Amino acid sequence: MKFLAGLAASILALTIPAPAQTADPKMTKAERAELIELLNKSEKEFLQAVESLSEQQWSFKPGPDRWSVAECAEHIVLAEALLFETATTSLTATADDKWEETLRKTDILRRALPNRSTKVDAPAAIKPRQAMTRQQLMARFKEQRARALAYVQETEAPLKAHTAANPFFGPLNAHQWLLYIPLHHLRHNLQIAEVKSSSSYPQ
Repeated sequence: MKFLAGLAASILALTIPAPAQTADPKMTKAERAELIELLNKSEKEFLQAVESLSEQQWSFKPGPDRWSVAECAEHIVLAEALLFETATTSLTATADDKWEETLRKTDILRRALPNRSTKVDAPAAIKPRQAMTRQQLMARFKEQRARALAYVQETEAPLKAHTAANPFFGPLNAHQWLLYIPLHHLRHNLQIAEVKSSSSYPQ
């Protein structure tokens, strides 16, 4: 009798579907490593591209409606500040019960952000205004990047459970907002290379 009862219990357990697993809202080890690698890569590229430029090369504009290296650098600095603030501020709000719907956008960001074939107009808040000297820009960039890197290395926050609206991609989770920093930066490293490849670029 005990055998039959045990057999029945085993069959019942096999026929009841297991509860759906909820995705972990924290960064995985691989996601953290990817972010660290991208932050370091985009910074290294940027510094190599700009640190030896003359003042004429720094301020050269390929055309009246094109940005100079200086303007690209200011945009990178302004954007990074806004992106980091958005990511960290979103954690102070209540978790989004639909956060798992944002997960599919991570691969979209990886493909779309560094792609210069699609041009977009930068939001007014992060358009260059020539409000900082070259020295101020570079010092602020290095300070901001060190802060972002330290945060990514150390945080154990449930980043993916907290979201904020993006003007181009809709709701993004805090992990995606952090990933946005180096992917966006790589995009503008390419723009800097385009400026330097102009036929009229000062030598």
